[in-house]
Amino acid sequence: MRLWFNFFCRNVDLQHRFYQTLLGLPDAASARSPIYRALETPAFQLGFNADPAYDLLGLADRRPDASAPAAVVAYPTFMVDTVADVDRAAALAPTLGGQCLKPPFATYYGQWQTVLCDPEGNAFRLAASVLPDEVAMPSLSSLMKPLRGGG
Repeated sequence: MRLWFNFFCRNVDLQHRFYQTLLGLPDAASARSPIYRALETPAFQLGFNADPAYDLLGLADRRPDASAPAAVVAYPTFMVDTVADVDRAAALAPTLGGQCLKPPFATYYGQWQTVLCDPEGNAFRLAASVLPDEVAMPSLSSLMKPLRGGG
């Protein structure tokens, strides 16, 4: 089984370039069409659909309001090899038109990760399965304390 994850986009070329540059993924030239671009590895394809795809898929009534911020109802996580890869992506995303929503941090499950968004506001994570040598893994309870007091 392979995963194909697709974004609906206002500008498929911009989104394609953003993810290709940020993640260093190869273009899936054979998948290219007037309304679709993709990046592909042996394990997955990351696709970018233009607006007409809503109609083609029978989703026209679920097209979002383009003037509203993109809702977060799902997000991909890209697992990278090193802590440096996470740090580099967090710094690079804003220069490519995206945002760093949460700078690199240690998770309670031992990953070094950052939360980013692309130029159209879609949220995603980049994570490495290791922590920097000088960073300790926090406990879940220490991270949840700020959430408890609001009742």
